[in-house]
Parts: sequence; C-alpha cells; structure tokens
Amino acid sequence: MTKNTGPSISRRQILKVSAAAAVVSAVRAAFPSGAFAAGRGPEVPGIKLGYIALTDAAPLIIAKEKGLFEKHGLPDVELLKQASWGATRDNLVLGGAANGIDGAHILTPMPYLISTGKVTQNNVPVPMSIVARLNLDSQGISVAKDYAGTGVQRDASKLKDAFAAKKAAGGEIKVAMTFPGGTHDLWIRYWLAAGGIHPDKDVSTIVVPPPQMVANMKVGNMDAFCVGEPWNEQLVNQGIGFTACTTGELWKGHPEKALGLRSDWIETNPNAAKALMMAVMEAQIWADSMDNKEEMSVILGKRQWFNVPPKDVAGRLKGTINYGNGRVVEGSGLEMKFWKDHASYPFKSHDRWFLTENIRWGKFAPDTDIKGLVDKVNREDIWRAAAADLGITDIPASTSRGPETFFDGKVFDPEHPEAYLDSLTIKASA
Repeated sequence: MTKNTGPSISRRQILKVSAAAAVVSAVRAAFPSGAFAAGRGPEVPGIKLGYIALTDAAPLIIAKEKGLFEKHGLPDVELLKQASWGATRDNLVLGGAANGIDGAHILTPMPYLISTGKVTQNNVPVPMSIVARLNLDSQGISVAKDYAGTGVQRDASKLKDAFAAKKAAGGEIKVAMTFPGGTHDLWIRYWLAAGGIHPDKDVSTIVVPPPQMVANMKVGNMDAFCVGEPWNEQLVNQGIGFTACTTGELWKGHPEKALGLRSDWIETNPNAAKALMMAVMEAQIWADSMDNKEEMSVILGKRQWFNVPPKDVAGRLKGTINYGNGRVVEGSGLEMKFWKDHASYPFKSHDRWFLTENIRWGKFAPDTDIKGLVDKVNREDIWRAAAADLGITDIPASTSRGPETFFDGKVFDPEHPEAYLDSLTIKASA
C-alpha cells in the first residue's frame, strides 16, 4: 500500500471552510425563518432541477436533504433523476412549464452546446447560464482488466500495442464517455492524445450513460471509459476493471460539473436564482467537510438517489483511491472538492478551456468568439451576489485564473487559446 503524504487540505484551507461555515451559522441565527424572511423573497417557491447519479450532484442532494432550499424560501425544489445527459438536454429544452426542467447538475460544456444549438433538435439555440461550479476533480479513466498487464496508468501510450493487436485480429477498440463534447469526452480524448492515440482514428468513441458504464464493461462492450464517481470505484469493487488514472492526475484541481439554469428562468426569477445559489453554496460548504463524508456517502447511496452501497461512494470522496490494479493511495489530495480552493466559483477562464478543447475536436468552429460566448453564458455575477448575501468574504478577485499546466507539459493561457491549440499535435484535423 502506498501512502501519499503530499498536500491534501491545508490548515489555511480548513480555516477558510470553517470561517465560511461560521458565516452560514451566523446567517441562520440572523434569519431563523430563512435568509429572505426580512426582505423580498423568491418569485417562485421552487424549480425543477435535473441530476445524474454521480457524486458531484451532491450539493443539490444535500441541499434537499438538509432543508437548505426551504430555508432560503424555495420549499418546492424538485430534484429529478435523469437517465442520461441526452435526456438532461432534452428536458432543459422543454423547460419546467412543459414537464421538463429549468436547471440541472450538468457537464460544464453542455450549457454552451445547448445555447448555440450545437446539440439541440434542428440546431435551435436555447439560452443557458452557468451560475456555479459544483465540484473540482475526482473523475476516473478506467480500463478493462484484460489490459492490466500493460501497466497503463497516466501514460496512455502503454495501450498502443495492445490496441493495435486487437484491431489486427479484427476487433474494435471501444472507448466510452458520457456525452459528445462533455467533460468526460474531453478528459479521455486528452489522455489518449497525450499518449499518441488518436481518439477519432485509432479507437471508436461511444456514448454510455454514467450508471450503465460498469454493466457495459462487465459484458465486454468497451475497452475503456471515462466517467465520474461512484462508477469507477464500483468497477474496482466488483473486480471488473481498474482505474488507469483519475482526471486530477491530468490537471490537478480541474473544474468539473456546473449548475446550469435556463436563462429565461433567471430573467423571470432573479431573486429565486440567487436564493437557489445560496442554498447550494451552503450545501457545498457542508459537503466539503471530512467530518461529513461518511454521512454523505450514506445519503447519496439511498435508493432514491444513487441506489448503490455507500462503500462505492466513500473512498474516493475522501481521497483514498484503490485503483484496482494493486495500487492504493491514501490521502491523495484528489478527493472531490466542493468548496475549498474556490471550487464553487465559476471561473470564466475554466470555461474558455472547455470551449478551446471543443474547437480542437471540431465541436465549435475555429473562429468561435470564445470570450464573447463565455461572457454570455457564465453568470458569475449571480454567484457573487449570493456570496455577498451569505456574508462570505473569500471571493476570488478575478474571474480568471492564470495559465494552467497539464501533466504532459502543455500550458493553457486563457488569454491566448490559439497558442495552446497550436501546441497540440493530435486534433480533429490531424
């Protein structure tokens, strides 16, 4: 067993989370009937929100379980489980008034793909907004146990010979992700390309809903997949495959899911949008505490939410990673982050990377106005307003983080995405 004594959560970070929690407690004391008791409340009592059975939906589930929506004047929030990201898209396009949904736990690129009509029926744009990031890190790239002998981990090149041999024998290499152009698609493409494997030429990429990943690998329908937890851990616990690497090993502290809302819903219900954010932020603070991880695993494992054993959720939620190939790392620092390290803040620079990668793979045109599109969809102003009302002072000074460096040495400068694209040898046009 390997014990990693590297950085996990620093004392300073603990103090930040504790301070934020103290602020929330003060807000509760000041407004015993809810933050809007003394002023103008939300325009509506609730909203229909979609979620997929993934650990990073925890802030919405915890807000529901702990009564935080109700506390902030939204007693009728409905959390509706979605069968797939495609179903999430379709229900967002319908909208809550037409028996769909008005917001969701969502793959960060999806509000951009929906807003521009790239993934909607007849390419009709449906304006969407990102109001928060729900988490950082803790997705996994897992491989069928047949490839254990390759020793593949973060370096995907170790699969090249095995993949070539299977193709030479008439087999097809199937690599699964959850939605074209979504985060899991981009993570596994980055991993493969960094290892010299072209994701559009050397393998076949297929779409599989997150809860169906393990079952499909069990019957041999795929060679590798990228998905969020608890499905990588469940794969390992069932002895079906192993995790080559977590996505945090590709880019430490990377952005993942977002809270996306229909823009027309926000325009009609600005107070409700802010109230929703306040409830979710309180839930993120609660979810980030190590003291609450076991309870959260039990909550998420409930039949109504994920319907999985809590042990499938707990390990990686706490940063203990059993890769399933004899490698176990405790205190990895790669646990899912909901609040610390400004996990909740929707940095515009992060969204720019997702758009740039989708230009790389042909989902957006090379002349896409990245900055303009991000400024239109990313509503970090709502996050800031909610934080101010909660009394949270640890707010990023800028909407952009500096250049990001990936495990293979590539650097993304959000001010110069074209330089990043030029540095990549494998892309859709290559």
